[in-house]
This record gives sequence, structure tokens and C-alpha cells, in this order.
Amino acid sequence: MGEMCERLLACGVPLWRAAVFVRTLHPQVTGRRFLWRLGAGVEVGELAFERLDTEEYRDSPVVRIYATKSPLRRRLRQESDAAEFEVLRSLYAGGATDYLASPLLFIDGSVHVATWATRNPGGFADEHIAAIESVIAPLARVAEIMALRRTASNLLDTYVGRNAGERIMSGAIRRGHTESILAAIWLSDMRGFTSLADRVSPDGLISLLNQYFDCQVPAITKHGGEVLKFMGDGLLAIFPVDDARSDLSAICDAALAAAGTARNNVASLSAPSKVDGVESLRFGLALHVGEVLYGNIGGGDRLDFTCIGPAVNLAARLEKLAGRLGRTMLVSNEFARHCRASLVPLGAFNLPGFSAMQRVFAEVDQEPSVQIGVSAAGSASPSPDA
Repeated sequence: MGEMCERLLACGVPLWRAAVFVRTLHPQVTGRRFLWRLGAGVEVGELAFERLDTEEYRDSPVVRIYATKSPLRRRLRQESDAAEFEVLRSLYAGGATDYLASPLLFIDGSVHVATWATRNPGGFADEHIAAIESVIAPLARVAEIMALRRTASNLLDTYVGRNAGERIMSGAIRRGHTESILAAIWLSDMRGFTSLADRVSPDGLISLLNQYFDCQVPAITKHGGEVLKFMGDGLLAIFPVDDARSDLSAICDAALAAAGTARNNVASLSAPSKVDGVESLRFGLALHVGEVLYGNIGGGDRLDFTCIGPAVNLAARLEKLAGRLGRTMLVSNEFARHCRASLVPLGAFNLPGFSAMQRVFAEVDQEPSVQIGVSAAGSASPSPDA
């Protein structure tokens, strides 16, 4: 964007301001704006979906171009020439004398927009307009190539996570292509979800799940974790140990900090005011650390990029045990061994699928509490020292 505008300037086009608006597929933003201003370089911004409902957006040249697929030009000789759109009024106040909005037509039929403005006293001359029009088609091709790659990256980040998405984009798509990595494992589950689903409307249930996952996902990503999978009301995430963060204790500390934030978020979530029939909301969480197989698993050409292994299985067993013990969070002995926070031992338990007794820990200030919809009885049995 910057080089294109500089080259147009070098060719004699008196540009003062130029912008390219490209739509995208993203769960939170509808598109991106690349704004170039003379002497200021390029500024990149994003348009949130909420902005689509504003009068400023609806009454804009960009929306007009989307509808007509035709160029729009306005000479700004006097204040009344800028009355049609808010952006024109702003540009005129800044000294603009001419404005051109051009449709960028992608091969898939979608319409995107480029705009151009000048402070030249005579506005754009015919040869200036011709020069701008000569770059529209190649600009559309380059923008489409970059937009397609960004869209693919957005979709992968949204549905499989940033780290997994980067691996897939780099070519790790063969079935069975996995690697063994060391990671802290997060496995959480909403308490009483089955009964909730039976008495809450479908729309209310989806709203509740979104609010519930909002309590966890930002905390996980903020502390270096990556969400791999949503399983109904369950969530699987990992905090990988890589070359950049080789300190296992730091990884465990980060996972525990994320867990504390998520627990507080869930506790403060005022679900009763948002979803009828929900009196309270609780969840259970297990933290473990170990080797996992990370990569592509599936059948035929339908694959899932996830992690599996005994360490994940142990985390799943601990999460179920947390419900039976009336605890919000449990951590494994291996996690507690590396974590620098104070943890209290709860004893050793027989867990299904594991021959050895598993020592289990909880936070010092975490009091046992019976979770809604969860029985205190269970198959796990504590050892005499529990």
C-alpha cells in the first residue's frame, strides 16, 4: 500500500490520502482498512461487526460502492459539495479538494473498495484519474491474493488455534503426522450441563455456553495457552513447552494463573440475569503436565488437529474426580511438582485406566463445595492417607 502510493506520487499523481477496505472472514471483525496519508505512512485498522449498525457506516461511500459496484467521484470545491457523506465533510475540513472511490472486484464476485483524495488546488486532473484507474485491476488481484491467505489464516486460528493453524499452513496436513511435545494440559467441563440443556431454550443454551467459554478462553490465551477443542461444554487446551519458553515451572505457573482467572470469571458470571432457568453456574478443571501426541488424527480426508495420549486421559480422569470431590480444580502430582504456587495434597486415588495410585492436589484456599448436578459419590476411592 505504501509503495503503491509513493510510486503514484512519483508519477505525478498528487495524492494526499488513500485507503483500501477489504472484507474478511473473522468472528469479530468484518474487514480491515489500510490507510495511507502523505508523510504519515500506512495505518491498519479493523472494522468490528458492531460498526455495521452505525449511521456513519451505513451513510458512507464504501456502502454505496458495495451496492453499485461503480466508481464514485466528488469534487470538493465548496462546503456544500461535501454534504453528502460524513467522510467527505471530514476530508473537506482537512483541505481535500477531490475524492474518488473505486470498486475492487475480486474473482469470487465480492466487492471491496479503494478511495483516493487530494489537496491539489485543481483536484485530480484527467491524467491523474487515468493513472489511478490503471492500478485498480492489479491492486484488486494483489489484494485478493493477500486477503485469501489472511482469510485462510483467520479460519484456521478460529477453528483449530493459532499454533495448530500455523503448522497446517506450513504443510502439516498428512494424516498421522504427529509429534511428541511436552505441555501443561487443561481440561474443563461445566457442571450439570445435561440438566441445563434439558430445561433451557436452545438459544439460551448457546448464549450461556458462549458466556461460559468467554470466562476461560481469554485467560488461557493471555497466559500462553492454546485452545484445541470445544466438546459440548468441555474445553481442551495446552500450554506447550517450546524453545522460547523452556522453563516448565513457568509454564505450570502460567496455566495455574489462567485457571484462577477463569474460576473467578465463572464465579462472577451473572447467568441468572441472562438465561432463564439457570440459578448458578459452576465448572470443574483439571491441570496436568506431560508428553502428548500433537498432530493430525482422523479418517480419510476428514482430520482433526488435536492432542492425545495417556497424559490427556489422566487430565480427563482428574476432571471427573474434581466433580466427585466437590472441588472446582484439581492438579496432578506431576503438575504440582513443577508448579511454584502453594498446593495442598488431597491424597492418592485409584483412577480408571491407571494401575498406579495418583496423588492429587488442590489450591490451598480452595474449599470443597458440592457442585450442582454432581453426585458426591464416585468410583474413585482415596487411599488411607487421603
